[in-house]
Amino acid sequence: MNKLIIFLWLITTSLYSQQYITNEGEISFFSKAPLEDISAINNKVSAIYDLNTKEIAFSLNIVDFIFPIPLMQEHFNENYLESDLYPKSTFTGKIIDIQESKVRISGTLNIHGQENNITINGLIIEESNNMISMSSTFFIKLEDYKIDIPRIVIYKIAEEIRVDVKVLLNNLR
Repeated sequence: MNKLIIFLWLITTSLYSQQYITNEGEISFFSKAPLEDISAINNKVSAIYDLNTKEIAFSLNIVDFIFPIPLMQEHFNENYLESDLYPKSTFTGKIIDIQESKVRISGTLNIHGQENNITINGLIIEESNNMISMSSTFFIKLEDYKIDIPRIVIYKIAEEIRVDVKVLLNNLR
């Protein structure tokens, strides 16, 4: 009986819901500091968007960020983001305002085991009947996520980091 209820729920959800998904989204970040610029990119970001409810969710593995210098990647994972303790970062939110293709999204960003409510601006474009692209640029403060910067490298890592998001989502149907 439980299997029948779940099966009917899945059919109903897929019939009336327009969900878009990807496992190949891109999130990059950039740190501009007096002595050194640091950047990394993650092309293995999972995202899902429900067109009807306007809910959106992102998830990524911290170790999937790729740096131009391998030693930076090692320090990032071991010393700063502690990816063995906090392997994932997530965002769950909802579009709260849409003006043509410009959107305002409010939700919860989880990095380094810390959750913060954020509101960001972005773009959403219907590429075709089966695809939607989303993009956003926003800034986060490392202290908000309890990411400590040792005094010895304070001039190499910015206290505020620019985050760029680009995803192309496919309709589940």
